[in-house]
Amino acid sequence: MPTESLLTAARTLNTALDPLVFAAPVTHVYNPLRYAAPVYAAYLARYAHGPKRVVFLGMNPGPFGMAQTGVPFGEVAAVRDFLGLTGEVGQPAVVHPKRPVEGFGCKRSEVSGARLWGAIARRFGTADAFFAHNFVLNYCPLVFMEAGGRNRTPDQLPAAERQALYAACDAHLRTVIATLAPAWVIGIGHFAEGRAKLALAGLDVRVGRVSHPSPASPAANRGWEALVDGELQALGVCPL
Repeated sequence: MPTESLLTAARTLNTALDPLVFAAPVTHVYNPLRYAAPVYAAYLARYAHGPKRVVFLGMNPGPFGMAQTGVPFGEVAAVRDFLGLTGEVGQPAVVHPKRPVEGFGCKRSEVSGARLWGAIARRFGTADAFFAHNFVLNYCPLVFMEAGGRNRTPDQLPAAERQALYAACDAHLRTVIATLAPAWVIGIGHFAEGRAKLALAGLDVRVGRVSHPSPASPAANRGWEALVDGELQALGVCPL
């Protein structure tokens, strides 16, 4: 079954990630696949039934999204109210004092997640309708933080650290894609598209890209939903 295969893949990914060490300026690393494992398992159990037509691929968790809920782009309200998921969220091994994990009690909204799931809700009406043919995944499950609480993205890590991280995440991505057998992998942003192209080279899947919904993007702030509709239409994929 896809759910069992993907749960096994997540455990294998965790085993590969556990020994990795990340040097300064990274001071804290969170892995929500570990401490929010029950919610991620519930996400897979409810929505990872394959095959899928499209897998949307993000970069890595945000501090107020997947870092709190264990679900990709997992803004708390969207996970609870639209996806209908809850579950126990534990704690990272070492907690950054400026980035506490409050689980479903987190009051901060993850803008990227709110935009993504909000657009999906408006287009599909229900989560089940969306996930009948689609899935959302993050390439890397780790959150990297500096001493002051600032996020660092995987592409900002030193080359040697990136190499080991990417090897584990590439292998996981290939397993997920082999399991769900989508026609398309759509990277949400340039990084995810680039990693997908490299990791999935030689597989029978097309790779494309849409703009990231980050509030750091002026284009996304001007109307991300309409922007992405146009990008998906240009690719030949049905719009959100």
